[in-house]
Amino acid sequence: MNTTAIKDVEYEQPLAGADGATCSTKHAWARVPPELSPAERAALKDKIRRLLKEKNAVMVSHYYVHPDLQDLAEETGGIVSDSLKMARFGRDHAAQTLVVSGVRFMGETAKILSPEKTVLMPDLDATCSLDLGCPIDEFSAFCDQHPERTVVVYANTSAAVKARADWLVTSSCALDIVRALKDAGHKILWAPDRHLGAYIERETGADMVFWNGACIVHDEFKALELELLKKEHPQAKVLVHPESPPEVVALADAVGSTSAILQAAREMDAREFIVATDNGMMHKLRRLNPGKTFHEAPTAGNSATCKSCAHCPWMAMNGLADVARVLETGANAIHVDPALIPRARQPIDRMLAFTAALKSGQPAGALVPHFGAA
Repeated sequence: MNTTAIKDVEYEQPLAGADGATCSTKHAWARVPPELSPAERAALKDKIRRLLKEKNAVMVSHYYVHPDLQDLAEETGGIVSDSLKMARFGRDHAAQTLVVSGVRFMGETAKILSPEKTVLMPDLDATCSLDLGCPIDEFSAFCDQHPERTVVVYANTSAAVKARADWLVTSSCALDIVRALKDAGHKILWAPDRHLGAYIERETGADMVFWNGACIVHDEFKALELELLKKEHPQAKVLVHPESPPEVVALADAVGSTSAILQAAREMDAREFIVATDNGMMHKLRRLNPGKTFHEAPTAGNSATCKSCAHCPWMAMNGLADVARVLETGANAIHVDPALIPRARQPIDRMLAFTAALKSGQPAGALVPHFGAA
């Protein structure tokens, strides 16, 4: 096997807001597994299938990881989904070992919800710019500056940050939960993605203050280049993840989470789409819509550091060889401080109960306490 290469990941630090809360991480790195030969891929997939059965394990993969990991998860009874469905699936599945292909906060969330299970990840260094840019000490101080506000954090955060929150949300349920909180009289402290927070504020009219973080992938989509691409493909509909800058969101025909983008591509009356999210989504979009054409939304360009390409360098760290290795050895197990788990689980359970009620047609808003009771 070829050894993995190290890629530097550079991204601009957001300017500090009026209150000084800002993403503090300017530089990180990622290991990128080499592309495998067809024979290597086949052999590793066979090995993983065998090990999953032997270890009573199941694969949970995000839409942004390598197509091999997406396909193998589905072929072996696992799931490919967004972070909300990943959380539900891992909690409810009978397997005693979860192999989470994604980034670290996803593995931590699985462990918080299933502390009795073994949670393995292909690479424990696979992280997220939103998580890196929201350290618990600084975030806790920010919360202390706004004690009257209900703390709502995005899933892309550490277990410690979740434990400081009142509610957890993903991009697929954030609008509904914040709207319900607003209707119950809550003022919101939001973290960490400023673009998603601003989108929710515009859509709900909620009173919100923001932590100043951003996703290094979605922050790089460019409105000017997107307008030019739309002129090249005038029939194409534009699908945008709300972590993108507001100028890009304004050009969208549909805005939503990865699951919502999949739904829009399936249901909209169009044969051609421009997609502004991580290009790992293209595999599922093209597979589910074989008669349709999908174009990647433009960024600033493909640079050597991956600062400006539409693929998360940390998601790219997940590979077949590491999945086989961790299943075989038990390496890369996720550990969350047991003292944190009860408090970190509370906002997650609130989100899961809310979304379950919403899905079943029950009055989800009744699960939101009035101001002061969160």
